[in-house]
Amino acid sequence: MSDPRFTQLADVLTSFSTNLKKGERVLIDAFDIPDTFTIALVRAAQARGALPYVNVQRARITRELLKGATADQYATAADVELKRMQSMDAYIAIRGSENIFETSDVPADRVQTVAKVMKPVLDYRINKTKWVVLRWPSSAMAQQAGMSTQAFEDFYFRVCTFDYSRYGPGMKALAALMDKTDRVHLKGPGTDLQFSIKGIGAVPCGGLRNIPDGEVFSCPVKDSVEGVIQYNAPTVYLGTSFDSIRLVFKKGKIVEATSNNTKRLNEILDTDEGSRYIGEFAIGFNPHILEPMRDILFDEKIAGSFHFTPGQAYEKGGNGNKSAVHWDMVNIQRPEYGGGEIWFDGKLIRKDGLFTVPALKKLNPDQLLKKG
Repeated sequence: MSDPRFTQLADVLTSFSTNLKKGERVLIDAFDIPDTFTIALVRAAQARGALPYVNVQRARITRELLKGATADQYATAADVELKRMQSMDAYIAIRGSENIFETSDVPADRVQTVAKVMKPVLDYRINKTKWVVLRWPSSAMAQQAGMSTQAFEDFYFRVCTFDYSRYGPGMKALAALMDKTDRVHLKGPGTDLQFSIKGIGAVPCGGLRNIPDGEVFSCPVKDSVEGVIQYNAPTVYLGTSFDSIRLVFKKGKIVEATSNNTKRLNEILDTDEGSRYIGEFAIGFNPHILEPMRDILFDEKIAGSFHFTPGQAYEKGGNGNKSAVHWDMVNIQRPEYGGGEIWFDGKLIRKDGLFTVPALKKLNPDQLLKKG
């Protein structure tokens, strides 16, 4: 029996997020999710007159393929996948996982080889299609969040079906302010970082690309980053868990990187020339998401957070940095996480996770969750 919330979420993804039109082709990428939700998506797309195509993937099978991956093998796969993606108008990916560490024992060089070879597919999907990506609730995610399965499911659907139109005025004001900002200064425990976003532009994200959503992103001028940042949210990247990541920057480049797994951290940051430069700076404000759970699609939207991302920059709101890596690392600035400040051109715009500028206060949790 299908959960009625499946139908509601499928409608959000096919209408608000991708706005499917009659005759448009949409690829539904289903990673370890229930068939009932894939069917709900197919029906929602068809109801709008769109043409759905489905790709079903399984993490354990992917792991086996990655363990023996060769460049030639994945070059063939990349040719096939790129051709398919070039035939699509939209892309919806739903990614479930029973074990977030499924690929933790895959050799790093294999993962890096596949990422480099498949990058043209990712670039085309991001820059040339309407797309949205989201996780699927599982017992593993409930454990990550420290919640019961039932409580996590309720949280998940509450967050993912949030009325994202409520972001509108505040998000527009934040994007406009970032558009005209030159110098950014981030302060907090272990963090004193300065950089420029002059001329880069800002992109508001209110449910069109990620679900859950709630951020405005820009990007540092590539060689402008100076100082140190201490991330206080845990992160998982390429199947490996990291805590207490600390990065030191000189002329935009990460010159020192430490964590609970310093060796693996630096292996990833040495993937290519661009992986030690920053490809994104974003401010998060989803009022429902308060605690990190080692799932970046949730953690990067945490109320009172920002993320500062080594690697690939987006085509829009980017600085031109190219890399096979795009690693969103999160710092939470609410008081219970040590507090912190964001300054734009010498003016304080957020303190301890709350916006201080009148036009931006609409993005504070009490305003976004206000009834009526």
